Amino acid sequence: MKTIEYFKLQAKNLYKDFKTQKPYFDPTYGRDLYEYAPKYFDIDALSLDFDINEDNFTLMNAQHYIANLAGFTKWTEMLKASPSALELSKLLFENMHKISILEWEMYLSSEEREKGYLFDDEDKLEIFQIVFADVDGHQTDGYDYRLSKSDKIANNSQISKPMEKKNNVQISVLPLAGTERIEFLETAELGFERVMQRVEPDHPDLVRNLWNSENYIDEVLQQDMLPIDKDYALSLIDAFLVQHVIQLAVETDEQA
Repeated sequence: MKTIEYFKLQAKNLYKDFKTQKPYFDPTYGRDLYEYAPKYFDIDALSLDFDINEDNFTLMNAQHYIANLAGFTKWTEMLKASPSALELSKLLFENMHKISILEWEMYLSSEEREKGYLFDDEDKLEIFQIVFADVDGHQTDGYDYRLSKSDKIANNSQISKPMEKKNNVQISVLPLAGTERIEFLETAELGFERVMQRVEPDHPDLVRNLWNSENYIDEVLQQDMLPIDKDYALSLIDAFLVQHVIQLAVETDEQA
């Protein structure tokens, strides 16, 4: 099965799980909630962690979140990826129990810094195969959103009560402005200092000259992400900083 077809199947399975949705009135919260009988994914965990709109979930939404679980920001990005990047994304998805996307990005950035150059897609694939895919014993600090066989059996016999969906603040307009922009800029600046201490570039002053927190947050947050949960958006600011600082360091090395 081709990789794209594999992920299309995963998206269909996720959509099927959402289609098991049944509303019920919860007297504790005084409103309707949803319960599910999923076969493939932990819908409650996905809904909470990705702030999914449970009232209007489509197959396109399913494709988007499957792309996220495979390391892409959106489905169309996956469709344009190289064969090696797609194979890596499939391995990331299948080894979700070993390493999360964020953990992989942090590991990769550390290795690139140590080697002194950025890896291409073939390099990344080979590294993942050698270090993670073909090695047992790894266990992620993140969450495996796939259901195990035992989970499936439990769901067939009993539907558990879903957790309450968080009432998080949503960002619906870009670019950020006012107090929200200040909060994101402060997060970016603090994160930048932490990453600078970890990366220790050869030319820190030049890196600082290139660093622009205003441009950075506007690059990370794109219109096609809207609406987006504010806490999740803040986590993205931190998640992509290591790679961004390494790119700045490479540029300064070339200048020097």
